[in-house]
Amino acid sequence: MAFEGLSNRLQETIKKITGKGKVSEQDVKTMAREVRLALLEADVNFKVVRSFINDIKERAIGQEVMESLTPGQQVIKIVQEELTNLMGGEQSKIAVSDRPPTVIMMSGLQGAGKTTTTGKLANLLRKQYNKSPLLVACDIYRPAAIKQLQTLGKQLDMPVFEMGTDVSPVEISKKAIEYAKQEHHDYVLIDTAGRLHVDDTLMQELEDVKAEVKPDEIFLVVDAMTGQDAVNVAESFNEHLDITGVVLTKLDGDTRGGAALSIKAVTDTPIKFIGMGEKLDELEEFHPERMASRILGMGDVLTLIEKAQANIDEKQAKELEEKMRTMSFTFDDFLEQMSQVKQMGPLEDLLAMIPGANKMKGMKNVQFDEKQLISVEAIIQSMTKAERQDPSLMNASRKKRIAKGSGTNVSQVNRLLKQFNEMKKMMKQMTNMQKGKKGKGFQLPFM
Repeated sequence: MAFEGLSNRLQETIKKITGKGKVSEQDVKTMAREVRLALLEADVNFKVVRSFINDIKERAIGQEVMESLTPGQQVIKIVQEELTNLMGGEQSKIAVSDRPPTVIMMSGLQGAGKTTTTGKLANLLRKQYNKSPLLVACDIYRPAAIKQLQTLGKQLDMPVFEMGTDVSPVEISKKAIEYAKQEHHDYVLIDTAGRLHVDDTLMQELEDVKAEVKPDEIFLVVDAMTGQDAVNVAESFNEHLDITGVVLTKLDGDTRGGAALSIKAVTDTPIKFIGMGEKLDELEEFHPERMASRILGMGDVLTLIEKAQANIDEKQAKELEEKMRTMSFTFDDFLEQMSQVKQMGPLEDLLAMIPGANKMKGMKNVQFDEKQLISVEAIIQSMTKAERQDPSLMNASRKKRIAKGSGTNVSQVNRLLKQFNEMKKMMKQMTNMQKGKKGKGFQLPFM
């Protein structure tokens, strides 16, 4: 998970100061030193780190903390605000042209995920904003790139404009915009050529495309896994193109997060979107304040709500709530709910968005076993409709049949049945919590 090392280190450092009735100047200096080491280990630019630490120390030693009744909480608030400012302060929204279509020029080096990100962005614009994007294939040096964009277009059921490899990218871009106007497309996403490294030929071509089509946005796609190299690439592209936004890919991987914390400060260019997975719906708008909260273990409820709204059917959710209250929740409901939750992303990431979840008893080191999740689905799908509706029908021979059909064993089937019953009881208890009844802890079948 992105920022995991940095997040753990910062949370441990700040925890030492939180419980103190008073915070001394020496406490602040000690905390600042630990935070500095955490940021450097996360591959944050050293100049950015120095400035960040100075800002925290200046504010933390000031009156607002020293005279506060809860100095530890004030320090956390300062660190959160400074982290937010470091990443841009507030969300930088995508530009919209007064005279459609809005033209977005996608740039970046090979291997950063530029073409896939172009498809993801088009998908986001259509799903989230109900827009009609046109994908444009301008990487004439790699026929495979044109083919890749066409494949993405088919997957998304979205048009792709291409003129092969014998026409210049400038001409293709110009014709694509004319076509978009005729066909009433709201956005034109130009997938330009990449290189293995920055060179004059590439930059000249991109400058020519920019001069011809005058894009509303110029996005640079960079791989967050490359750390400070991503910042260096951003500086080079910005120097030639005056990029208007950065898209960080692979932020879901084992990345130290230094690029996300350095790019805005070094290039003065905002991060607009972040790639959180390989699927075409795993591109998110970047919110600095939400990311700062995630890093500090304070959760990210707004993003969690947005994911739920995008992936969970409201009518089904209301029906499910009623079933929980009446204890009529079945394995069919459970299977449907699992499917919808899986669409929201990895379970560890969803847990990280719940404020305080990492501090809850028994939750800090919870591991979600995706293989076990597949086994759970296989067991439920091996049941008959009657068995899924009424698990009390299960006898030894039925359990044996289900185990054989799902490639599991009887003890796994028994464990799932037991956990399912515990979960139903817990749901009943949750509805009674208003009356002062306490619920008992339980484990989901895939934890």
